[in-house]
This record gives sequence, C-alpha cells and structure tokens, in this order.
Amino acid sequence: MGEWQVTRIAGALGAEVRGLDLADVGAEAASQIEALLIEHHVLFFPDQHPSAETHIKFGEHFGTLESHPHLENPTPGLPDKLFELSATHGGVADEWHTDLTYLEHPALYSILNMKRVPSVGGDTMWSNLAMAYDELSPPIQALCEGLTALHDGAANNVPDEEMVHPVVRLHPVTGRRILYVNEHFTRRIVELSYKESALLLAHLTSWVSEPRFTVRYRWAEGTLAIWDNRVTQHFVLNDFDEERVIQRVTVMGDRVEGASEPRWPAFASGGGETDISRHDEVLREWEKKKA
Repeated sequence: MGEWQVTRIAGALGAEVRGLDLADVGAEAASQIEALLIEHHVLFFPDQHPSAETHIKFGEHFGTLESHPHLENPTPGLPDKLFELSATHGGVADEWHTDLTYLEHPALYSILNMKRVPSVGGDTMWSNLAMAYDELSPPIQALCEGLTALHDGAANNVPDEEMVHPVVRLHPVTGRRILYVNEHFTRRIVELSYKESALLLAHLTSWVSEPRFTVRYRWAEGTLAIWDNRVTQHFVLNDFDEERVIQRVTVMGDRVEGASEPRWPAFASGGGETDISRHDEVLREWEKKKA
C-alpha cells in the first residue's frame, strides 16, 4: 500500500485512508482498497474532490454501477451512473437502512462524494451488523437464524418492489453472520404473526443502533466514502439548515445467502379478517408471486 496512511476512527468500524489520489487508482490498488473495506466496512478518503468521471471510474473497479434504480436524478446533465441529492433543512434518509434491500440483488457497495457540506450538522452514522448479531443472546440468535423477512420499496415510492431475505445472512467473503433487517425497508417477519413480527423487528432495528456498534463521521467537502452494504446500515442526521449536496454511485450485484434455511412456513392467520390479520395479505400476495 506504499505511503497510504490508514487510521481507524471507531472501535466498531470505519477508517480514513490518506496518501493516495483516487484518480490514479488501478486494478491492483482497487484490490487493496477492497481488502481494507472488508476489514473496516466503511472507508473515507479525505481531500479527493473527484470529478464525475473519476468517481465513476473508481466505482467501476468494483462492479456494475447504477445511479439509483428507482429515484429520478434531479440534476440534469450528470452521467447516467451518477446520482446527486441536494437537501436543505434536513430532508434526507434519517432512518437506519441498508441500500435497496427490497431487490433480489441489493446494492453491494455505495460510493459517495461529499460535494457541499453544511457548516454544522449533516453527519452520517454507520452500524456494524456483524457485531450487532454477535452480541445478541444465543436464544435470539437461534430464533433469527430460522426466520426470513419481507422488504419493500415503499420508502423509495415503489411499494410493489418486494423481496424476502433471511433475517441472518452470511458475508460471502468473511463468512460472518449478519443481522439483515432495517427500519426503512423491512416490513414483516414472514414466519411470525403481525404482532410478534412488530415486536421482534422493533427490538432488532433498535439494537443495531446501539452506540457501541456505530461510527459517526463529520464530513468535509471533497471526501469520498465507500461502504459495504452487506454488513452495514447507515443513518443521516437531519440537523442542518444549509445546503448539503452529495453525488453517489452504487455498485450492484449483491447475492444474499442465509445462514440457514427457514425453519417454519409463512405465518397464516386463522379465522375471519381482522385489523391485524389483514396485514397477512402481503404474505399471501408474496406466496402467489412465488407460485
């Protein structure tokens, strides 16, 4: 890694990398960066100020890019693979989430360039989902490994985009078990009743935000970050009153593998329709899609 300086910035995850110009990154350096990413889960490269072309070229070292599959790019003239989001007075995704988990093959890596940062606020937090799984009690670990969850794209205005993923997935490189539910896209534990699902999801989605699992990063303009969506969630703080502009490319192609097969069938409520059992309709519709 030559003269690179890699500095951990939190106990759970996250490192800053200095001493390289991302415009000069080739295949060998990209492989080294990916190894660092597997180790630290999210990397920050300060003082880069990459052009759109450099940003895209850097992302293409890691796979096939999309800007955003379901949100229209609000900025005309940008390359198709680059998505820009401008916000003032908050207005960003202030729920913990992993990108695009409602797709069969969700986002693999996200690569963000901070174009404009408010003088106060607008930090981003990430959570280490492998650590969050490891610190669950063994009975809850065992329960979660036998469950699956329904994710949908309602938060991205595509409610009919749905996918069922395991509650506990395996990282394909490290083999670690990862807690794979989030408050932004996960709607229902498939094998539980609606009330049971709501209780368990409330616990798990709160659990991943425990401070000891997280890193909080204060942005500077020109910083580029890359994170591994297979093992992280992130959260943007809506505590700013000035313009915040980011540009992002997304490396697609994740393949979600569960730690085990589901141990129970999808829950089916008995009796007549009630306010609660109507929530089971989404599961019946999902089963129809699979048939």
